[in-house]
Amino acid sequence: MTGDDLRGKLLVAQPALSDPNFDRAVVLVLDHGDDGAIGLVLNRPSLTQLVEAWPEWGDYAAQPPVVFVGGPVVEEGAAICLSRARSDDATDAWKPVVSGIGTLDVSRAPGEVGTDIEEVRVFAGYAGWTAGQLEAEIAAGGWFVVDAKPVDSFTSDPEGLWRAVLGRQQGMMAWFANFPPDIRLN
Repeated sequence: MTGDDLRGKLLVAQPALSDPNFDRAVVLVLDHGDDGAIGLVLNRPSLTQLVEAWPEWGDYAAQPPVVFVGGPVVEEGAAICLSRARSDDATDAWKPVVSGIGTLDVSRAPGEVGTDIEEVRVFAGYAGWTAGQLEAEIAAGGWFVVDAKPVDSFTSDPEGLWRAVLGRQQGMMAWFANFPPDIRLN
């Protein structure tokens, strides 16, 4: 896959994926191109309340209203915010990723983003892949690639997201939703 083929898709970790950073992870791909890919792990809530880090956005926090761990790549003082907006029109502060869902510049006040924001979820860290790395991981069977739904980015049950996304798929992929966390204990 080249270009933006994976942008807006979900990467769902296969049970055999051995990287502990991505155990049962569901990743929304924000950007994908010849230079690599970037995404956010959607199902790793932290204990930090969103209102503590960004008080002006506290009223917009999706449930649970905490900062999420978006992946193993952490840059000091950097965060990525996903938001649900009423429009898909890009502004200086809001860029669409999939229908109704986009990235938001949380350094702006809610009234300054140029679109009506319904809810936000902030991520500390992100998942990143160099050129060809993600494609190799997919080819090796590390990830399922599936369509994203708006509810995935703002689920109120992040711990159940992996199972929910797999469970709605067709055929044998849906069977993986019931895969035990440790097959040796089955």
